[in-house]
Amino acid sequence: MKAMAERRSVFQRLAAIDDGRLVAVAFFVLLAGTVAVLYLDWRELAAANAIEAALPDMPILPAFDPANPSSAPGPAVTADPDTLRQPLRVELGSGGVLSLTGTIDPGSFARVEAELAARGEYVKRIALNSPGGSVDDAVRIGALIEVGGYDTSVAAGALCASSCPLLLAGGKERLASRAAAIGVHQIYAMANAGEVPTGLAGIGNAMSGAQKTTAVITRFLGATGVDPAVWLHALETPPDRLYYLSPAELQKYRLVTRFTD
Repeated sequence: MKAMAERRSVFQRLAAIDDGRLVAVAFFVLLAGTVAVLYLDWRELAAANAIEAALPDMPILPAFDPANPSSAPGPAVTADPDTLRQPLRVELGSGGVLSLTGTIDPGSFARVEAELAARGEYVKRIALNSPGGSVDDAVRIGALIEVGGYDTSVAAGALCASSCPLLLAGGKERLASRAAAIGVHQIYAMANAGEVPTGLAGIGNAMSGAQKTTAVITRFLGATGVDPAVWLHALETPPDRLYYLSPAELQKYRLVTRFTD
C-alpha cells in the first residue's frame, strides 16, 4: 500500500493555503448566492411544509439550464440510471482500476477508505460514474484520493455530476473523455417533513451550514490545483438543473489535466 502516512494530511494543507484574490472573490460570491437561495427555498418550502416534494431525492441527470446561454445539453450518458441510483459501489478491477459507481450516499467514504486500506497498493486509477450525493462524503473521498496520489478518470458515456467532480478533483492526474458528462449545480440539503427550520434561528443555522460547506469546497479545490472559480457555475445553476462543463472549461479550470481522446 502506498505510504499515505508519510504524506502531509490534505486538511493540513487546506488550512495553510493562501487565499488569493480570485479565491476570496469566488468564496464570497458563492456565500452570498447560497444564502439567498437558502432563504428563498426555506420560505417557500416552510409554507408548504413539504421539503421532500420540492427536490428530487436522487437527481440522476437533470436537464441543462435553458435560461443560461453559456450552458448546453451535455454528452449522452450510457450508464444505466437504475445503477446510478444505487448506493456507491466500490469495485477493484483489472489494471489497478478502482471503480466508484452509483450515488455517493452517507457512509460512502467509509467503504472507499476500507477498500483502499485493504488493497490500495494495487490501485493506480479511480474511475468515476456517479450522479453525486453527499457533499461531506465526496470531499472526504476526494481528500483520500489526493493524499493517496491516485489518478482519477471519467470515461465516455459516464456521468460525474453534482458532488462527484470533487472526487475527480482529488486525482493526481485527472483524466476524462471529451464525451464524458461532467457537471455541477447548487448544493442542497434534504430534510423530512416536520423538520423544516422555523424562525430566524432555523434560517441562521441553515445559512451557517451552507457557508461552512462552501468554505470547505473552495479550500479543497484550491488545495488540489483546481481553480475554485469552477464552483461559480454550481452557484448559478438551480439544484434541479445541471451545468455541463465543456472540454475547454474543464481544461481552463484544471478539473481535467488530460483528455483520453
